[in-house]
Amino acid sequence: MGAYSDIVALLDSWLLHLAAERKSAQTLKTYGDGVRAFLRWCEAEDRPPVLDRPTVNAFVSALLDHGAQASTARSRQLALRRFSAWLADEGEVDTDPLLTLRPPKLDHKVVQELDDDQLRALIKACKGNDLRDRRDEAIVRLMAETGVRAGEVVGMSVADIDLKRCEVVVRRGKGGRGRTVPIGPHAARAVDRYVRARRTHRLAQTPALWLGDRGKGFTYDGLYVALRHRAERAGIPNFHPHVLRHTAAGRWLAAGGSEGGLMAIAGWSRRDMIDRYTRATSERRAAEEARRLSLGDL
Repeated sequence: MGAYSDIVALLDSWLLHLAAERKSAQTLKTYGDGVRAFLRWCEAEDRPPVLDRPTVNAFVSALLDHGAQASTARSRQLALRRFSAWLADEGEVDTDPLLTLRPPKLDHKVVQELDDDQLRALIKACKGNDLRDRRDEAIVRLMAETGVRAGEVVGMSVADIDLKRCEVVVRRGKGGRGRTVPIGPHAARAVDRYVRARRTHRLAQTPALWLGDRGKGFTYDGLYVALRHRAERAGIPNFHPHVLRHTAAGRWLAAGGSEGGLMAIAGWSRRDMIDRYTRATSERRAAEEARRLSLGDL
């Protein structure tokens, strides 16, 4: 393998470098998983794990041939491209052979947003007086109103909540960009109820805002399991927490909110993200707008 003979050790060094750059835990996991998947494939195929275009292209093709989503293949390839670029920057290889490698095209998936009835049913499925009930309702209301990412929610601390101002602070959004997000009185009340219930938790003195049951902390996986359970109780099929981000974006525009405001609230820096996140309901909003405009009334 030449310069790549110690690729496993180099992977550990790269992840250490990313941690020093304050990349999120989810980013570290995604990149690490991508490179490790490549190494497993090379071993299974009895191929040397060389980061060159033919080998990486064959790896990506194998992923797609075995039914992987295009987004998964793109994520795996991105991890390898970033790893290869770091190896070149660190002088571990002379040049980056993946520098001009193009990512696989993504399928334009349409993620269905929750309608108002489904959203009410999801909130109702969280009703109760124990800590889990109050936590899950607060999270659902927060995500459905503001569109904050699941990872951003999990990373919140108690200090990030200002209920007097009805604001939450996202300290480290995607790309390291933080922002302050306003919340309405219903979400603020739900968060307040949770915070008061949180006082009896074994980890009440720790900084993390969201805590798990049975005296545990609260991770992304914990959020996924908790909200998936609530969605099942509400009769909502194929639920994923990311649906709430799509729902928040669609509801914002449907209520007459500006695109610039949505970008600021959601933490987006590119205009095309609006189209990506609201594609499922764009035609319906356009039809409603056309009826309001009544351009045929001559």
